[in-house]
Amino acid sequence: MAKKKTSPYMTPGEQVAGTVFFVVYLVVLPFVTGRLFRLAELLLDVTISQALQNVIYYYVLFAVTLLIFHKFLARTCRNLADNLGTACQTLLAGLVGLYGLNELAYRLTNLVMVNRTNLNDTAISAQMNDAPHMTLLIVVFLAPFVEETLFRGLVFGNLKGKSRPVAYVVSCGLFALLHVWQFAVVHQDAAYFLLMLQYLVPGAVLAWVYDHSGTLWTSIALHALANALSVWAMA
Repeated sequence: MAKKKTSPYMTPGEQVAGTVFFVVYLVVLPFVTGRLFRLAELLLDVTISQALQNVIYYYVLFAVTLLIFHKFLARTCRNLADNLGTACQTLLAGLVGLYGLNELAYRLTNLVMVNRTNLNDTAISAQMNDAPHMTLLIVVFLAPFVEETLFRGLVFGNLKGKSRPVAYVVSCGLFALLHVWQFAVVHQDAAYFLLMLQYLVPGAVLAWVYDHSGTLWTSIALHALANALSVWAMA
């Protein structure tokens, strides 16, 4: 008999606190983080490198994520323990699907925009040259943990109970938007939004592995592994 899964969804309190945090993370922090670090440098009379700013930023996000979602994360840990075999199989299938479908997405992107460069890879490559160890910490551990908890745990997990198709569309769309909207604003070029196509596949696959395995740790592991392989390919 298959083991019974514990509920992967969040309590009302987690949903409210998580939604407030998500909105701040998505639309507020990109505008105020730089100013806060400049204020800290002025008050402390120090210079904080860009690499250290990135680490501090993600450590704070990591800490807040743990604070808000620690009970949900404990529940999804129990799901992993109860369904470890399914989680491992789903992780492998997700990795194969991610890379196969990603190539298709890049080709489609190239049809509508000549530049098929992945903006995320470009940013990571620059950060790796400046601070490889700090960047690895962020890319392989901190960022996947925070992003999966928010986009898959909070958005997808809670919308799924109302409508699975809506959960996929909204979580994938927001995940893709996160990775391109700042470039569009900085360069004042709406064409950058076309590059959202590059992130729809990862968003969909990550949501599927969470949905299929019943534990967020599968999508966290896949996200971390995909990022690690991307960094390795850059070396």
